[in-house]
Amino acid sequence: MIKSIGRLNLDDYKLIDSQVEKIFINLGKDRIQEATELITEMANTQNYFVREELGKRLATYEGPGAMKEVCSKLLDDHIYGIRATALFYFYYSNIDNPEVLLRILSKTAETVRWESEHIIEELWKSHPELMKQEMAQWALSPSPKKRAMSMHGMERVALDSPQFVLMHLEKLLDDEDPDVQEKFVKTLISVARHRPQHAYMNVLRWLKFGDEDRARLLWDALKVLAAIVARREREDQSNDFWTITRRVVGDWRKDSSPLVSQMGNRLHQILQS
Repeated sequence: MIKSIGRLNLDDYKLIDSQVEKIFINLGKDRIQEATELITEMANTQNYFVREELGKRLATYEGPGAMKEVCSKLLDDHIYGIRATALFYFYYSNIDNPEVLLRILSKTAETVRWESEHIIEELWKSHPELMKQEMAQWALSPSPKKRAMSMHGMERVALDSPQFVLMHLEKLLDDEDPDVQEKFVKTLISVARHRPQHAYMNVLRWLKFGDEDRARLLWDALKVLAAIVARREREDQSNDFWTITRRVVGDWRKDSSPLVSQMGNRLHQILQS
């Protein structure tokens, strides 16, 4: 029996291969129900690696039978592991067709979160320009889960395209959903560490034209950044992030905007602690 969590060993892979062989035989003989039951039996697991390996192997099927139709139905199964396995099947079946994958992910972002995030991160590596276009649309979605996921993996382009990421964040700046706000903070921290000058320039503008709610959201990111500088003060004073953060905090303390000066003073306290 395959363990419920953790990475797989050789015996685990043998069990998966044995099950997949049975699935292929049944599907080739048009025994759809039997093949489906074998898939769901193994896919109903908490083990992420089992779901991925099973989905990957199902994607290699080239015989007669309707594997695609079977997995399409399993995408709507009430059990998470089964939906996740079906998503991995479509991922490995369409690994060279990102447009198809994005259409599928648009449906699974709310129902298969972890695996959808994994695939989105891989797409940022392989098709960054396409992802820029698609995630810009996701940021406008009525679904808060899709809006939050639109920021996932974006730190991969923060170094080369910081202003793109910051403009994307601006679309979600006043979003009231907690998941969106949490993802916003994490992404802003990542951008600021890579490109502090770009990040602080935009944050300054957001503060000047924002309200207390916006300031509270930005504080969640800025206090982390200030704490990083405070911890590393003695060991890395030549770092751009360190230097720019301290200079920005000093400038903000003297700013005519009450929200900006208040933020500067609060950050200064962290730097002095």
